[in-house]
Amino acid sequence: MTETDGPVLVATEPLDLTADMVIAELNRKGVEVVRFNPADIGSDLAVSARFGGLPAPVVGQLRTQSRTAALEHARAVYWRRPGWPTFAHLEAADARYAAAQVRYGLGGILYALDGPLWVNHPLRDAAADYKPAQLAVAQRLGLIVPPTLVTNDPDKARQFIAAHGPVVAKTLRWTPYERDGVPMTSWAEPVVTDEIDDSLRVAPHLFQARVEKVTDLRVLIVGRRVFAVRIDSGLLDWRTDYDAHSYAVVDLPERLVNALHGVLDHFGLASGSFDLAVDGDGEFHWLELNPNGQWGWLEEKTGLEMAAAFADLLIRGEPDGHRP
Repeated sequence: MTETDGPVLVATEPLDLTADMVIAELNRKGVEVVRFNPADIGSDLAVSARFGGLPAPVVGQLRTQSRTAALEHARAVYWRRPGWPTFAHLEAADARYAAAQVRYGLGGILYALDGPLWVNHPLRDAAADYKPAQLAVAQRLGLIVPPTLVTNDPDKARQFIAAHGPVVAKTLRWTPYERDGVPMTSWAEPVVTDEIDDSLRVAPHLFQARVEKVTDLRVLIVGRRVFAVRIDSGLLDWRTDYDAHSYAVVDLPERLVNALHGVLDHFGLASGSFDLAVDGDGEFHWLELNPNGQWGWLEEKTGLEMAAAFADLLIRGEPDGHRP
């Protein structure tokens, strides 16, 4: 068996409709799929690997209750949104120790695989998830980046808002956060100087000049395939209500496509979801990259064959770091 005949490993949580769509396409094409979740380590998930003195750098096996995969023959790994075990039944110190061993044991075995295509490698996903790094890369590649400040200095924040208003505040990373049962995490929100106080000093915040946009774009790239969807919402941040919009498939100028490919190439990603804003002059403004973004609802809204594109990419199983 060669790697291109081997299984596709799909790492994700149990109720992941987006992964289900890709797996259904892989099944339809007759490709073996081994789905697993690291949180199931134990009787529901077992892994073993050998290193040294063997024909391959890594020789091992991943076994679930229903499937077994020879790791050295995997053609691709689709790393969607897996969970890691918390070992809530153990004492706190034991739980921390066990959780670390799983991340560096199971994770280390998987990360050691250099034959299969990763979509995307979790370490590269993590590196690409830093918004300040995204902003710098986007500008280097010629994309229009709105004036942005990342700071925990209240005076700098007030000066920026006064100079660039209207300004929005964004989270540097979306994180579940509640206070007295009330969700506190927001997406993009307007901010004025009077709202800035010394509590800002606790952590860096991201402030960005608001783009006077006429529409938004969500662009999904899978390998070399580009799916661009115009989202007309009238909202500052369309992600606050996915159903209250109109969606239309659009074509992008070649220079923009090349720049977005350049961003993925920089971070070593096989796929990514981009958010852009379009102003009244038709200029495209960078907002952010989500290296592992949601797209299933867009396929439903537009009929674009996104799941099939992921399946085709995983089936080809090109080596990690080389997007077809």
